[in-house]
Amino acid sequence: MENPTKQRRNNLEKYFEVKGPFALLRVAQMKRAWKQSNRRELTWWEKTYIPTVVSGIALTSKHFFRNLGLHILHLFGLYKDIPAAVTYQYPEQPRPLAKRLRTRHRLMKREDGSPRCVACMMCETVCPARCIEITAAEHPDPNIEKYPAEFILDLGKCVYCGFCVEVCPEDAIRMDTGKLDIAAYSRESMIYDKTRLMDG
Repeated sequence: MENPTKQRRNNLEKYFEVKGPFALLRVAQMKRAWKQSNRRELTWWEKTYIPTVVSGIALTSKHFFRNLGLHILHLFGLYKDIPAAVTYQYPEQPRPLAKRLRTRHRLMKREDGSPRCVACMMCETVCPARCIEITAAEHPDPNIEKYPAEFILDLGKCVYCGFCVEVCPEDAIRMDTGKLDIAAYSRESMIYDKTRLMDG
């Protein structure tokens, strides 16, 4: 019969392997134990939490009175270039957008005003939400093979992944309009046809 102490030691050895799965856990436990044993004892004054509360109130009051003073000055037309708060007053003050932000779609035009799209169906194929429907037709110009007779994009289904922009070989569709407010009262108004997409 095996010694139970030896068996327990064998079970615990997995926690002390240098490259074992519990190595990081052991290091975290050691750090926690070191912090607890080396932590400075709080003084009586610090144990009352009065200094911490006073410093917190002082910081909050500083921001409050600074913003209040700037808001009052703004009422009189002074210091308009200094913002009085970090909050953007939307929609009067639009938030600055990142250049790479994906916003509402638009179809690019050629010089003659026709869509740059050649109806290759790559965007319709790659779309994970299946929100693009293209009907191809023969282009009157013999140099251009096809054009979209219909290009329908359902923004109610769109997940704004940007796959359609990345896959397009003609750079015909972009998501750089900067328009975020695309709410509508009906699902039908969320469906954009070729004309609405070309208007931007």
